Amino acid sequence: MRLKYKILSGFIILSVMLIVAGIISILELTHVGKSVQDLLDDNYKSIDASNTMLEALEREDSGILLLILGRWEEGRRTIQQADSLFIEGYNVAKTNLTIPNEDIYVKNIDTKYKEFKNKWIKPIVGTKREGDLEWYYENHNKSFIEVKNAVKDLMDLNHNTMYNTGSNLKKRAQRAVMPGIVAIIAAILFSLIFSYFIHYYVIKPLMKIAKGINDYNDYNKPFHVEVETNDEIKDICEAIKRLLFKKSQEK
Repeated sequence: MRLKYKILSGFIILSVMLIVAGIISILELTHVGKSVQDLLDDNYKSIDASNTMLEALEREDSGILLLILGRWEEGRRTIQQADSLFIEGYNVAKTNLTIPNEDIYVKNIDTKYKEFKNKWIKPIVGTKREGDLEWYYENHNKSFIEVKNAVKDLMDLNHNTMYNTGSNLKKRAQRAVMPGIVAIIAAILFSLIFSYFIHYYVIKPLMKIAKGINDYNDYNKPFHVEVETNDEIKDICEAIKRLLFKKSQEK
């Protein structure tokens, strides 16, 4: 193989290694980025919807207390606003089922909320329930805690899934870095090997040729340098032999 092809092939191999490693890393990082976006679009949306429902429940509970205190107008307004807010959050959670069995958690929220709503949708003001805190704790508060726990279960499900997904993304990110690390190590090793071959097939023969020329000039020693490779260096060596032989013949 000619010298220029040897050197060129070495650089081509090194370039291909780095390009392949770069492509793999880019693909992995792109996949990680998409997974992060999916994580935000799916789990975070459900968590945010759960927070909305919890906030609505707290407002409804406050509205119930206002009704018990006889403040009908303020209590009904608070409850109606909270009910609309809860339904808004529930509809988001219902249309964002991205985890196995998540629909079971959402259906449980629906069941518990209907039971809870059935407690306060009946008139309170002007009835025996007005001012009856015992009724509040024995009936309404129990149902309130049940639906609240159902919403928290959905939130915990998405929190755990988000944590597990985050751990998997961390592993994927590490895998995305690995091709680059492997490519760097391989490039270093290949560079060392390539440098050795350059020294063995290029530098060393040139040094032999230079020494042979110096010995010929300084000590009048015959130029007997042999080059093992069949490339431009051997052509130079053979050209020098012919030149020195012609020069010795002229003497």
